Amino acid sequence: MPVVSAAVCPHPPLLVPEVASGAASDLDDLRAFCLTAVNALASTDRLVVVGTGPAAGRYDADAAGTFTPYGASLDVGSGAPVLPLSLTVGAWLLNQSKAAAVPRTYVAITPDAVPADCLALGREVAESNDQVGLLVMGDGSARRSEHSPVHLHPRAELFDSTVAAALHLADTTTLAALDPTLAAELHAAGRAPWQVLAATTGLTGELLYHAAPYGVGYFVASWT
Repeated sequence: MPVVSAAVCPHPPLLVPEVASGAASDLDDLRAFCLTAVNALASTDRLVVVGTGPAAGRYDADAAGTFTPYGASLDVGSGAPVLPLSLTVGAWLLNQSKAAAVPRTYVAITPDAVPADCLALGREVAESNDQVGLLVMGDGSARRSEHSPVHLHPRAELFDSTVAAALHLADTTTLAALDPTLAAELHAAGRAPWQVLAATTGLTGELLYHAAPYGVGYFVASWT
């Protein structure tokens, strides 16, 4: 059974109100669109959450992550925190959503994973008798403005606009062709997870959100 639905969300820790504190309302729209996309995964049999991490790894449903390094005494899952930030935010989103009860696993992929390996992982995820939903966690370029975490890059906006259009059109060819070297230069953390998504077939896309409120490109998309 191929992947039957997918949600694409960013993973800034400020998405979590306890982390954002007094600035939580700044991302109300982004938070709402993320939950809309994740809610659409509720009818699947099984969820796979994909995001980047310092090392590749696979984690079961109760794996833990923490927002303590970001100033909030808040954990997800149980046990010692092992999930990288991208998957911790993904777990938090799922726990707020209508898809909270769907069985899930987590997969971390390194930011420098080559496209062929990302696509192979996507095909592996789809090799199941279940109706699989994907939650794909990834930020766009962190070089979108002079106030970005990394200094403004002249190619950042075009790169993010290309990704936004591909997510809206479910254009897997464009996502699969994203250049890892350019993505690394632009500090686009979502490149590898998006290329896992690029292995899916037959879905229709809708871009729900694209903005760079803190100089980092954030996308929310729903594929069904």
